[in-house]
Amino acid sequence: MSILDQPVLAAPGGPAGPRAPRGDFDGGDRPAPSPRAIARFGVWLMLGTMSMMFIGFTSSYMVRRIGADWRPIPLPGILWVNTLVLLASSVALELARRSLSAWNLPGAQRWLGLTGVLGLLFAAGQMAAWRTLAGLGVFLASDPHSSFFYMLTGVHLVHLAGGLAWFAVTYTRLRRLAYAPGDDGLGLFAVYWHFVGGLWAYLLLLLYVL
Repeated sequence: MSILDQPVLAAPGGPAGPRAPRGDFDGGDRPAPSPRAIARFGVWLMLGTMSMMFIGFTSSYMVRRIGADWRPIPLPGILWVNTLVLLASSVALELARRSLSAWNLPGAQRWLGLTGVLGLLFAAGQMAAWRTLAGLGVFLASDPHSSFFYMLTGVHLVHLAGGLAWFAVTYTRLRRLAYAPGDDGLGLFAVYWHFVGGLWAYLLLLLYVL
């Protein structure tokens, strides 16, 4: 008789057979994280990565601006309009969240739609600001300040475009009633959108005030 055919002997005080897998210290399995928790972690991880990138840009900017070839560039007036537009988009988004929490689906759709429209207006305003500077003879390679301006505002616009893509998905899901009334289904999108708005205010201060 081979060793595989031999009977399993019972341990003293317990039945014979294979041992059950051990759980955690509390004797049970830990519940798997919910999809919402995973999504929230992913969003905050992404925002942390973006923050570190712009911190690096800020360090380079502060070092470069003390160079002898640094020349300030004019501030296009439309940038103040763009700032107000982006601020208004955040306000509209918060009104959309409140409407959804209050079971007002038409209001949530209306305010969320306005958020996207204002975001598109901000993007158009940024391009208008670039055209204004180009008309004044200020281009990407004109001097260090203009190089940082085009780079920082361009990278910000890329992140805004990502927010607009997320908006399109969110608005479509809201129209299809994928978000339950009374639940904050717009919360994660709001975190990203408000971050992009706050980032723009920081860049404007960095480029023209600090």
